[in-house]
Amino acid sequence: MSAHDQMRAMLDQLMGTGRNGENNKFQVKFSDPKVCKSFLLACCPHEILLSTRMDLGECPKIHDLALRADYEKASTHKDFFYDLDAMEHLQAFISDCDRRTEAAKLRLAETQEELSAEVAVKANSVHELAEQIGKKLAKAEQLGEEGLVEESMKLMEEIDELRKKKLEAEQEYRNSMPASSYQQQKLRVCEVCSAYLGIHDNDRRLADHFGGKLHLGFIKIREKLAELEKNSEKRREERRKSLRDRDHEDRYRERERSQYVGGRELDRRSRRHRSRSRDRRRTAESSRSHRSRSRSRSRRSHSRHSGSSDKRRDRD
Repeated sequence: MSAHDQMRAMLDQLMGTGRNGENNKFQVKFSDPKVCKSFLLACCPHEILLSTRMDLGECPKIHDLALRADYEKASTHKDFFYDLDAMEHLQAFISDCDRRTEAAKLRLAETQEELSAEVAVKANSVHELAEQIGKKLAKAEQLGEEGLVEESMKLMEEIDELRKKKLEAEQEYRNSMPASSYQQQKLRVCEVCSAYLGIHDNDRRLADHFGGKLHLGFIKIREKLAELEKNSEKRREERRKSLRDRDHEDRYRERERSQYVGGRELDRRSRRHRSRSRDRRRTAESSRSHRSRSRSRSRRSHSRHSGSSDKRRDRD
């Protein structure tokens, strides 16, 4: 994206579709069904997971920063209940991801050597400590980039303590099985993003995973879904009430329009009245003309009859 396009996108995001009197390129409003409601709430998986291993491609619905700005402005005055639409979208997406996670676990169970219950507990202990180290290391690096050096150093001290615990756990795990079995990479599936993690992964690999765009993106999606689900029942009831009130208001307005004569209805009735008056005048004029012609024919007939009688008398 060029600098000009970036500046244009920033203006769209700030000022919406109406900046400089322009219309948006899609020629739709944010309320159009073709617009992605999850995008309006900044939680569409297509946008969050862009350029990751699980890139979903382009969203089938419209994404436009100007429309998001329009929605944010309008939502301060009216509740559109788009959070419920976004929640249903995220629920469907996460349900599909969780099914893939379970399928991946089944494949691992079929392909990896099964561990005894005791060894499995020790392996899980190593995995959990490694996960804590990876998360804290990614967080420490983020704090360092933000200039929060003291907080970053404090986390590094915690990481050193976790590394000592991990070494002890790895030693217990190694001693619980033959050396040939220990060398085999034992995998497990990340419960957040479905990625595979190995028991022998080093700290750098784990930090890259837990601080990576894919994992953090899934955390954002799952946290947003949990937030939306928290008050979902209350929000659904509010939407039902809003729809009932809207239906009642529409019926009231329709009844008012049927009782009130004004504007276009008054013009329509006035035209109908004038038309009826013209029809009555035409009928009356036609009736008078008909009677006039009838009287004229009657007079002519009477005159001919009188003339014939006079001629007969003269002959006699």
